Order: sequence, then structure tokens, then C-alpha cells
Amino acid sequence: MIKLEGIIKRFGSLEVLKGIDLTINKGEVVSIVGPSGAGKTTLLQIMGTLDQPDGGRVWINNIEVSKMKEKELAAFRNQNIGFVFQFHQLLPEFTALENVMIPALIANKSTKEAKERALDLLNFMGLKDRVEHKPNELSGGEKQRVAVARALVNQPAVVLADEPSGSLDSHNKEDLHQLFFKLREHYGQTFVIVTHDEQLSLITDRTIHMLDGLVNMG
Repeated sequence: MIKLEGIIKRFGSLEVLKGIDLTINKGEVVSIVGPSGAGKTTLLQIMGTLDQPDGGRVWINNIEVSKMKEKELAAFRNQNIGFVFQFHQLLPEFTALENVMIPALIANKSTKEAKERALDLLNFMGLKDRVEHKPNELSGGEKQRVAVARALVNQPAVVLADEPSGSLDSHNKEDLHQLFFKLREHYGQTFVIVTHDEQLSLITDRTIHMLDGLVNMG
């Protein structure tokens, strides 16, 4: 599914990632934990092709993405990788339904196909009655579920989440964490989640501990 080999990343003279080898298997829900500055988000961005390593190689679904040019990468990312961020990053002028449809329309899916897939996902998320609401009319938990639906609309190989429950209260956190496992069960979805939330890291299939730019498998 995802394979990283010898990943090195520097910012100036600071080596943030120091030769990371890592494999994520299809259908796994994996958490990445560690103190601030350990390199977790940098690793996730390289895994998601948002950033390039200074050394090493990245494969996603047996395709070596570390060799791709930017235009090629953008198309690959749109089709194969979903992203969920801490602060949902929904577009305020669009409804929940339109926000979820956008990546599918970018991928040249028909409006009908994009809408059907988006409605199916929003229904699965328990948001059937909220599809025409704009983000400012949704609760924090609802916004984050819309963001998860958007990440899934193109049926990506993997969803990468960076502190997805970081801005939620304890009840909504628990709901979101359970949702990841329901999505794995229903859609066979793979998740890699950077988190500071101990409760989430305890229930994932595998926990990867990061410290000073290196990983320790849990």
C-alpha cells in the first residue's frame, strides 16, 4: 500500500527526518504519535506527496511517486489520497454537499456521479439532513465529518489525517474515532493518523512512535 525507504528531510541545516523506513498495509488504521517537533506532520506530508524528501523513495500502490513531476503528482494525489486536517478546511461559500463533491469534479467525474457518491457518504456519516447547510450552520463535529466525506469521495487508496480530532470536544472526538473504524469496515479504507490523542492511539491497529526524526514501531 505505502512504502517509505530511507526518507530524509532537511530544512536548512536541520535534519527533520533521518532515514525512515515504513510500510503501511491496505486496510490498516495506523496512528503516528510523538512530541511536537518529532517530524510527524513532515512525514505525513511526504507520504501524501505534498512535500518531497531530500533522500529516499516513496511508493503508493506499487507506484514510485517520488519520481513523479508536480503536474503528474497533483493528478495522482487527487485520485489516490484523501486528506483530513485539524480545522476541516471547508469552503465557507459552499454547502456540505458541494464541499464533498469538489474533489470528484476536479477529477472530471460527472456532476451526477459526484453528487451520488457525496450523498452516499454524507448519509453514511449521519448527515443526510445537513447536506444543504453551509459550514457556518454546522457544529464542529458535523464539519469534521463533512471533511472526512470529502476525503473519501474519490475512493482514495489511503486517507491521511493530521490531528483530525484536535479541535473537537470529547464526545465528538469519540464519534470521529469510531467513524474511522466503521469506514474501514464498510469501505475497506486505510487510514494513517497523526495524533496527540492517547485514546485514539490505543485503539488503532498499530502505533508508530516518532522521536527526533526516527520511528519506533509499536
